[in-house]
Amino acid sequence: MKAIIIARVSTEEQKETGHSLPAQIARMKDYCECNNFEIIKSYSFDETGYKSAQRVEFGKIIENINEHREKIVICFDKVDRLSRDIFDKSVASLYEKAVSDEIELHFVSDSQIINNSMNAGDKFMFGIKLGLSKYYSDAISDNVRRAFEQLRREGKWLGPSPLGYLNLDKTLVIDPERGHIIKKAFELYSTGNHSFASIKDEITALGLKSKQGNIISRSVVETILKNPFYYGTAFSPKYGHYTHIYPRLITKDLFDKCQEVRLGRRNLPSKVLSRDYIFKGLLKCKKCGCSITPEYKCKPNGKEYVFYSCTNAKGICKRQYINEQDLLKPIYEVLNSFSNISEDIQKELVQELRKTTEAEIEFHKKQMHRIRKDYDDVKKRDDNLLNALIAESITKDIYDKKHQELADELQRLEIELSEHRQADYDYQTTVSTVISVARRAMEIFENCSEASEKRAFLNFLLQNPMLEGKKLEFNLASPFDVILELSKCPKWLCGQDSNLQPTG
Repeated sequence: MKAIIIARVSTEEQKETGHSLPAQIARMKDYCECNNFEIIKSYSFDETGYKSAQRVEFGKIIENINEHREKIVICFDKVDRLSRDIFDKSVASLYEKAVSDEIELHFVSDSQIINNSMNAGDKFMFGIKLGLSKYYSDAISDNVRRAFEQLRREGKWLGPSPLGYLNLDKTLVIDPERGHIIKKAFELYSTGNHSFASIKDEITALGLKSKQGNIISRSVVETILKNPFYYGTAFSPKYGHYTHIYPRLITKDLFDKCQEVRLGRRNLPSKVLSRDYIFKGLLKCKKCGCSITPEYKCKPNGKEYVFYSCTNAKGICKRQYINEQDLLKPIYEVLNSFSNISEDIQKELVQELRKTTEAEIEFHKKQMHRIRKDYDDVKKRDDNLLNALIAESITKDIYDKKHQELADELQRLEIELSEHRQADYDYQTTVSTVISVARRAMEIFENCSEASEKRAFLNFLLQNPMLEGKKLEFNLASPFDVILELSKCPKWLCGQDSNLQPTG
């Protein structure tokens, strides 16, 4: 059988270790030779395996694979060399071709083969390995996000300083040249005798310019006068308001007066909270794609009902109503099926997955080395910058600007290094937890007392739920789909040969 081998790295550390391109290619060539595969093409490239939108080179390879009419073997070193994104469309495309017997996917170091003769266990292991690869990347992102959240809880500002402040030694101080002019802008606007345009003229006359030395625009004036940072409250569009620890330029009373002027003392009506429903916002109509909306009914005897129907916004559906209890029936069938997984099988699965973690642990160590090296390089550049200032080869303005850029980079690296030190990527525990959640899915769902809690659980469990007439259709999210398949044949582990051999 003919074969194509594909090698990929995404970091400098991987180029220098066992993940390097030559090392991957050598392992795959040996594998093909042992299995009498004729290598017709070899690809090697540097590209992320996490963000599918940035995988340009890999996309071209997929196009070339699609041009082959005969069945071929596609070789990767490990599953994470294919992708770290379980939602990658190219992964789904290759997987479908493999189960349709158009190609075979061979992962040499993982002893994993994807073809049309896979059993539930093979599918489960592939899904878990792919999920673990994504978990590592997601975990890093989550840890850095938590670090930034902690800084916000401590009242620290993340990002460039607002006009009127300066970044100095990892803190913010009032800009002696601009701070008093910003305060004057608030004082003038609070009188009600100025517009944004007239404030712009006033503060320009006082000498206010942007940090780049440009004249302030009217929109910048509006942004300044709406920014609560100046009285002590930082605002993030994603995380909302929080109190910061830096000096205040104005009082809250002065800020509130400016907002009263800006809003014209309008009183906005409050929004009445609506009733909550389990499937609210979850379902689409399969026929027209419109939303499925809930309706509450209460009979004279006090009995309550919830019905769902298509909004028929496109005018192509016949409106049909389905009781919420009827929608829940197929859900309960799935939840009951999960209970067939025994504790013994769960333990065996966790044990089997231990060997898949070795590469991730090594990758974690290399990331630590990379961060420390980057930190030392930036620190050295900062020291050289100070020496240049002392030698008077650069001006104080150039030093301040470059020093702040390097200080920000050092802070980012400190956060990343701290999170890597604290990270405990216990993948076995993760897999065990997922299976445990599946086994207890019915109990968890029943114990949700609020509709919003049940909806959140279903949103976590279901993928693409749709209503066709009065029938609920859905897929289970990964890896719960393979766990459900596993529950239907619980003896898959018995007799499985861990040294998988290629077919064909």
